[in-house]
Amino acid sequence: MMQQAKLVAQPGPLADWEVAWRTHIADIAGIGSDVPYSVSVARFRKLLTDGPLSQTDIRENPERFLLAHRVLAELATTLGPGFWIRFTVQFNLFAGTVVALGSPEQVATLKTLQAGGKTGCFGLTEVFAGVNSGLIVNTTCTWDKERQQFLLNCPSQGAHKNWISQGLTADMCVAVADLRVGGKSYGPHAFLMELRRDGKLVEGVEAGDMGEKTIGNDLDNAWLSFTNVWLPKSTLLSRYGDIVNDAYVQKVKGIRTMDMIGQRLYTGRTVIARSSLVFSRQLYANTKKYADEKRCWSPDDPELRLSQIPQLRHLIAEADGELGRLENFMTEIERRLADCLRHEQVPPADLVQAIASAKVKMIESSIDLCWRLKQEVGSFALMTGYGFERIDYLQCCKFAEGDSRILMQKIARDRLKDFQKGTEGPVEEATICKDVLAATKRGDRDDAQMQAYRLADLVINRTLDGLNSSGQSRL
Repeated sequence: MMQQAKLVAQPGPLADWEVAWRTHIADIAGIGSDVPYSVSVARFRKLLTDGPLSQTDIRENPERFLLAHRVLAELATTLGPGFWIRFTVQFNLFAGTVVALGSPEQVATLKTLQAGGKTGCFGLTEVFAGVNSGLIVNTTCTWDKERQQFLLNCPSQGAHKNWISQGLTADMCVAVADLRVGGKSYGPHAFLMELRRDGKLVEGVEAGDMGEKTIGNDLDNAWLSFTNVWLPKSTLLSRYGDIVNDAYVQKVKGIRTMDMIGQRLYTGRTVIARSSLVFSRQLYANTKKYADEKRCWSPDDPELRLSQIPQLRHLIAEADGELGRLENFMTEIERRLADCLRHEQVPPADLVQAIASAKVKMIESSIDLCWRLKQEVGSFALMTGYGFERIDYLQCCKFAEGDSRILMQKIARDRLKDFQKGTEGPVEEATICKDVLAATKRGDRDDAQMQAYRLADLVINRTLDGLNSSGQSRL
């Protein structure tokens, strides 16, 4: 494998912790990605038991949580997406949901699980349910007052959980299901359940492999089905809702459990957006290191290097400037989000929009910059070990936690609602709002949707422009 350019720890209040984190993960790149997922998860269990990051740091030390994702993403040009996704599923989706929704006793179990190297998965997406459906799930979990237990079921194949990362190896699962009590649906709720006991699936659970992928086969992706799985009352993550005297009780007025499940999408979108920039930085660093050393033929300059060729030199400079601008925006988002996580606050509307905008812009910009770089370096882009063979990492980033197109539709819908309430805003946005509404009125859904994407692009760019040159948010 070719030697990659190295990124180093940065000075600051987290410097000592970052050194400890980098030291712990230093061997992971050597494992490679062309290994069975059993090898990957074995190393991951060691990260759980011996690593310096706690599963409760998402609340107790959110800067560590964000930094750990950022540093681990530096390995993506070597490893692809597998290990990083395994990590964020465990610490954000699985543990983060328990921290957000669990009672103090349930949150405390995370320390025991981590000490034992117990892995977890997040059972939300289904064949016919996910981000695009508005997180409506078809899996049901029904309270049985006779047994004082829940009965978990997938009523159809469309309700099977699918693309569940770490689902073929996880010991535990946060299963999201429609809670039903006394014949009434109370919407999606989360249940912390055993998935495997002594390495074997618990009774009523089936699992299968989603199949071979073009990248990231060191990560297991599973489909899961539940058939008459009995769960103890204590499995319902009960901070905001619980069963009391065989009735459902909302414990905190104004906060639905589903709203808090959705919080993991915000943290997920943030760390994914940042990771795409880290990938791009690393790919450009690897390429520049090579190009600085690669001599090129020249009739009058025997020392000419590939990095001095005008088109490559200008692209590298452009990428450096653009990535710097995007990194400044992400730093502001992370600062505000960390504050929300620490104080257990729902992010305000402007931060939610900024996160959605970042998820789209960071990844689309990374795809564009990395693709253009590939076109300028000839056969070097075909060499393994520098990162070009891992560019599908960015494809994984694009659809995870809300595909770019889905997020753009949401951004456009929110802007249209504001427009209809009387907020004209910038002239070009207002004009497109009128065009979308007109297309919708005449039944031209295709035109309405394409105009909505144009509208979303304008809102995204305006949102990013809300960060001025001093790095202070004007949102």
